[in-house]
Amino acid sequence: MDAQELQTLKNRYDIIGNDPALNRALETAVAIAPTDLTVLIEGESGTGKENIPQIIHQHSRRRTGRYLAVNCGAIPEGTINAELFGHEKGAFTGAVGERKGYFEEANGGTIFLDEIGELPKETQAMLLRVLQNGEYMKVGSSKVEKTDVRVICATNVNLSYAVAAGKFRQDLYYRINSIQIVMPPLRERKSDIYLLFRKFAADFAQKYGCSRVTLDLNAISRLSSYRWPGNVRQLKNVAETISAIESHPSRGGSDKVEIGPEVLSRYLPDEQDSLLPATPAAGASGSPFADEDKKMIIKAILDLKQEVDTLKNLVHSAAAVPPPSHGVVMPPVADEPEEQIASVEESPQADMNMRQMGEELIERALIRHGGKVKEAARELGISERTIYRKLAEKKKK
Repeated sequence: MDAQELQTLKNRYDIIGNDPALNRALETAVAIAPTDLTVLIEGESGTGKENIPQIIHQHSRRRTGRYLAVNCGAIPEGTINAELFGHEKGAFTGAVGERKGYFEEANGGTIFLDEIGELPKETQAMLLRVLQNGEYMKVGSSKVEKTDVRVICATNVNLSYAVAAGKFRQDLYYRINSIQIVMPPLRERKSDIYLLFRKFAADFAQKYGCSRVTLDLNAISRLSSYRWPGNVRQLKNVAETISAIESHPSRGGSDKVEIGPEVLSRYLPDEQDSLLPATPAAGASGSPFADEDKKMIIKAILDLKQEVDTLKNLVHSAAAVPPPSHGVVMPPVADEPEEQIASVEESPQADMNMRQMGEELIERALIRHGGKVKEAARELGISERTIYRKLAEKKKK
């Protein structure tokens, strides 16, 4: 595919950019279009994955057939089988009549399954059967139907991780991964970022009759260095927002409004937010904060284990060491938390023996150091405040 053909393709599908990885993805799409191989498109959300299946369809022998795009993540789990494969009348509550599914509607054409990783396990098994021999059954029917469909899938999550986690069938993964096309994230297309911004700003100005927003050199540098976790979709939103607020009604000609990095920065989300993965992999709970929750839980468990180990050491030390005499020195207990004695008293599960042992440890340390609280606290690895509190409590008794 020469440069002119590639540019014609970009113009047809309104694709902006000259990044080598982007060009490679487009060239691959055209090259494999005449075949019926299943294609898996990978890339972060907002990278323009939806263009690839349209290019494949229009360059294939199926271009006269139907092209259907289905967002698997937007269909409720309870109805997705009926949506994809159809249903018979009375198959479930609300099924007032027979309905064709997407695979029947797209017979002879192409079906694009976006967010393929969101499919339930049961649906994955049904999809695998379609890919293997073109067979499926409608919901509520025992009759085997046939379809001739080219399947193209897309995902913004790592399916190999989903396979390892048991959330995606391994056999289906290998079946849909015949050809893999990767759409690069915007942060890896540095030279394309300002080209896209100019295009979005110019389109907005033409549509609404306002002045076109441009950036000075420092603002261009700031724009290109931003991480763009939302990729092209986020860049378009930023360009349109800036155009709506910073521009003015056009006075004709090449009316422009140039802005600098300070103004631009007001429209870019905090860079700290972009330290999160651009394609967050939800945890088992589906929450985007699952990884942070896990870290907090693990830390709490480790802290609790350390407190338990410290308590055990205190008990064993108190039981093993004989009452102090003038010629005997107790070995210090090292590397223990400051409030280890307090934790013995304040734990709701601690018994009276443990409290007594803690008090005895403090008394022995004070005897050895001639009543010097600071030295006793250092030996026991606790705070002076804890010792003073313990002494005050003993006086009250």
